[in-house]
Amino acid sequence: MSRYKAYPEYLPSDAGLVYELPIGWRMLRGKYVFSEYSERSEAGEEQLLSVSEYYGVKPRGEVIEEGDFLSRAESLVGYKKCQKNDLVMNIMLAWKCGLGVSKYDGIVSPAYSVFRFNGNAVPDYMHYLLRTETYTGHFKTRSTGVIDSRLRLYPESFGDVSVILPPTGEQEKIVAFLDYETAKIDALIEKQQRLIELLKEKRQAVISHAVTKGLNPNAPMKDSGVEWLGEVPAHWLVAPLKRFAEVIDCKHYTVQFLDEGLPIVSIRELRDDSIDLANAKMTSRAEWDFLREGRVPRKGDIVFCRNASVGAAGYVEGDAEFCMGQDVCLIRTGKANRYMHFQITSCHVREQIEAFLVGATIRRANVEEIRRLVVAQPPEAEQIKIAQYLENTLSEFDALSDRANRTVELLQERRTALISAAVTGKIDVRDWQHAAA
Repeated sequence: MSRYKAYPEYLPSDAGLVYELPIGWRMLRGKYVFSEYSERSEAGEEQLLSVSEYYGVKPRGEVIEEGDFLSRAESLVGYKKCQKNDLVMNIMLAWKCGLGVSKYDGIVSPAYSVFRFNGNAVPDYMHYLLRTETYTGHFKTRSTGVIDSRLRLYPESFGDVSVILPPTGEQEKIVAFLDYETAKIDALIEKQQRLIELLKEKRQAVISHAVTKGLNPNAPMKDSGVEWLGEVPAHWLVAPLKRFAEVIDCKHYTVQFLDEGLPIVSIRELRDDSIDLANAKMTSRAEWDFLREGRVPRKGDIVFCRNASVGAAGYVEGDAEFCMGQDVCLIRTGKANRYMHFQITSCHVREQIEAFLVGATIRRANVEEIRRLVVAQPPEAEQIKIAQYLENTLSEFDALSDRANRTVELLQERRTALISAAVTGKIDVRDWQHAAA
């Protein structure tokens, strides 16, 4: 924040949230800044709203960030009314940024509390302030409950929170500054996220082309006889997966999960077509050995998800010190090369999966459906060359994606730090003017 100046003078703060405040700023208890408002909907026909990570309160029908909490109730009668510029707070999630100032009129779930500001507070300033880590961390300490999933911040405790209040005109200046500066940061983040998506698309296109057309652009081609596969090299085989690989189902048995033990790979451990054991569930040695009977994962195997995230597939790189949980199966070719993994995760295989899932109430594939997936199979030597080519080429895409993801993280950190510095008085923006276009 070196490009921004500090205030010329500060006074110590005894509220515990910050050490000092600029002269002219004050602290007030929340109950002197906002009041709870509890009008209920009689018809339940108003727009249903929910808290969103970046933008506060948004209506159903717009893009909602993952982690939002929309009601699944059949009737919205009795839901709480809120107006534009009201503060709404999910009492179970305030400590996880589950609160914000609404830009809409509507209703919110009974799990929310609704507050209306008095003349001391500029709503948009309060939106920025109360969503900083300074406050969300404080909300957690003031919440009651035994474990995180049951923590509650009740309106009485919320009203006792100390609120940092600059003069009203200064709050408006801070809002103007943050709106402008965060919009610039958000534009940069969006640009990087578009790049990440383009790299994913390009990555997938490279995989699909290599495993269906090969590496020789002059190779004679033939019609595969499969609509979504098109032409393949004339010397390749096209047949159901079961001709080239064994598909071994998991044991349909629910084990006891432990805080310490041996790892299990199920749906959630298959991420981005890889196996992630970092947060794998654990079980005892006895049950681990039982699940591995006749189905010990080997190097070169593919763990394939057949429920929920159908088609996610992780390649076993080395000695597999895990067992298969439920909802996955092993695809085993008997050869330790990655060609089949690239084939299984290609567009034409995923199109087949989507085709047989159409109309299904539950996204689930059975083992026979997986065995019937049509794949293209070159000779073994060519498989190895394609796999090596893809590993080398995709490493470049992955490096670019990693760089873009790191840029996003740094931009988000800067956004967070800038907001915190402005609303807690660490930087003086009273003379700030946005640059001319």
